[in-house]
Formats: sequence, C-alpha cells, structure tokens
Amino acid sequence: MLICAGASECSLHAQTHAPTADEVVATMLIRDGAREATSGGYTGRREYVLENLRFNKRAEMLVSISCHSNGEKHFQMISEDGWKSANKHVLSPMVETESDSSRPQIRGKNRINSENYSFRMIETIPIEGRRAYLIEAIPKREDKSLFRGRIWVDTEDYALARVEGEPAKNPSFWTKSVHFVQQYQKSGQLWFPHLTTSVTDARIFGRTDVSIQYFDYKAVSEAPYLPPDESMWEAHNDGH
Repeated sequence: MLICAGASECSLHAQTHAPTADEVVATMLIRDGAREATSGGYTGRREYVLENLRFNKRAEMLVSISCHSNGEKHFQMISEDGWKSANKHVLSPMVETESDSSRPQIRGKNRINSENYSFRMIETIPIEGRRAYLIEAIPKREDKSLFRGRIWVDTEDYALARVEGEPAKNPSFWTKSVHFVQQYQKSGQLWFPHLTTSVTDARIFGRTDVSIQYFDYKAVSEAPYLPPDESMWEAHNDGH
C-alpha cells in the first residue's frame, strides 16, 4: 500500500510540473492575443510628471490614449505645465516614440517574446495579493527598444504584472543610466498599466525622475473574455 501510495504521488507530481520560463512567456502571448481581440482595444488617460533635483524643475503633461485591437496607440495632448524645455525635449518624445513603436510593422521588434529575449525562471512569488512567476529577461541584441531585467507574470491569468530593468542599449551619450519599474493592475478581465517610474542619471542634468500615472482605462468592447483553447499547447508540453 505504501508503494502504491508513493507511486501515485510521484505520478501526480509529474503531471503538475512547474512550467519553464519559455512556456510561461508563450502562454502569456497567447492570452494577450485573446484579450486584445475581445477587448476591441482600449482608451484611457495618462499623467506624466518629470522632476529634476539638480535644477529644482518640474514638468507635467496630460494626454489621452486610444489603442486599437492590433496594439497600435494614438495619443492626444490635453494639457502641459511647468518646465517647457522638458515637455518639448523629454516628455513629448517619449509619447511619440511609444506611438511609433506600437505600429504593427514595428511592434514585433520590441515585444517580450522569444525572438527578442532569452528567459530564465527564477521563482514563484506573491505580488499584490496574487502569485506570479518571476522571470529574468535577457535581450538578444543591444537595442534601445529592448530592456535587460525581470518580468512578473501572473500565475492565474498569464498576464504581465510588473516589469523592471534598464535599456538594453544606452539611449544616448548624455545618459549615464536609466532604471524603470512598470506595474500593471487587473480591471475586470483585463490588465492595464497602473504606474511607471523611472530614474535617469544624465551627465549634465543629474538625476531626473519621471512617473506615469494611468487612469480611466477601459476596453472599447464589453464582450466577455473567453480564454483561448490551449489544448494544443498543453499537448505539446506533455510530449516533452
């Protein structure tokens, strides 16, 4: 009886093996595609705040965003205030770069997938009352649109819960270092960005902090989200 019980336990353990980092990311992409298709895109607003400690300067920008179901983003300026030079040379280019990089023909080059990154599973940890796979993301090329760092993928929804790191390539000679943290939050069946913070150490301006607050985010379509059929993916995993 003990032998049979032990054999059953081993069989159960084999069936519930922990997924690899590549399996988690692949499932995340499948789920993301399904969520994007059912949402019909989304709309929202963002508030950008830049603060420079050396010059005691501050800039603020409020924009609206509309994102199509294919991931392409369009921004519209609502208001701006404070340090005009920073609004013109820092915040506005940030918005324009994100809009350009979201175009379908370019988006694939900066997505978190196996073409752009190698992944290594670190552990499973709690985050904001849920659990997530903590995975190291290693860029496969030096590119300003990629990053080097870690991602947190929700174990239940297989959605990004957090991203942290630094650009895979220094944005410019004038920038010594950049470190960012982007947090996501579940709203209904969908996950939206919640807060992004970054710290930049520049050669002339010194430390500059930028925060992006996201609010009023909602899906264009109210159609219910139906998880994709992942039976083929699961069968593929069972065969390995």
